Amino acid sequence: MIRHELVARQLEERIATHFEVGRRLRVLDVALGDGAQALRLARGGHQVTGLESDPGRLATFSSALETEPEGIRARFRALAGSGQDTGAHFLPGTFDVVLCHGVLDRAKDPDSTLAGLARVLDTGGLLSLVIPNAAARAMRPGLAGDWRAARAALVAQPGESDRFLRLEALTSFLARIGVPMECWYGVGVFAADGSPGAGTGAGQEQAADAADEAAADVEELACRTDPYRGVAPSLHLFGVRG
Repeated sequence: MIRHELVARQLEERIATHFEVGRRLRVLDVALGDGAQALRLARGGHQVTGLESDPGRLATFSSALETEPEGIRARFRALAGSGQDTGAHFLPGTFDVVLCHGVLDRAKDPDSTLAGLARVLDTGGLLSLVIPNAAARAMRPGLAGDWRAARAALVAQPGESDRFLRLEALTSFLARIGVPMECWYGVGVFAADGSPGAGTGAGQEQAADAADEAAADVEELACRTDPYRGVAPSLHLFGVRG
């Protein structure tokens, strides 16, 4: 999916900028899901630990991991747990990179979750956060012509659960816990979570692949360019442990 590719490209860019070339990093992913980002990093030579609170997803991922080469399996550890559990599993400063993608909007206590992630980051470590962009909730229904939903999003009063889904509030909190924001991107300005589509024949598949690559390139540019990145449905923020 284009969304996954965008997040991966942004993450790889920040890692390449932040760490010396060839360094093997200690990575924590606090919500494995399908494990796409974590596996990509393990395949790149990094030591990865994944937390997943859903037993079914953890079992599915563990089975998929068995199909990977032995070297990748040796670099990957999958544990049952969530972003709330980092203090129980890990000592302070354990990781160089922490991924928290699609977690804060579901966390019961986002304050303690973020503080726990900051705690397990080593000095100079990189925190990668992907959140829904609460400030742009009216964009998708508006573009789709769903005027009732767009109006509801425009007039809705921000709730307590939205606090960390807004750039300004999250930036302020990251500074307070010692992981000030370094930069941020949008995710999916145009294509959102989907891709242009796929055909059934070889020629159609090639055309679909070319369309996907063209879409990803345009999205990558838009997701780092104002004002476009500010209306993306998701935001990708990076903080650095001081």
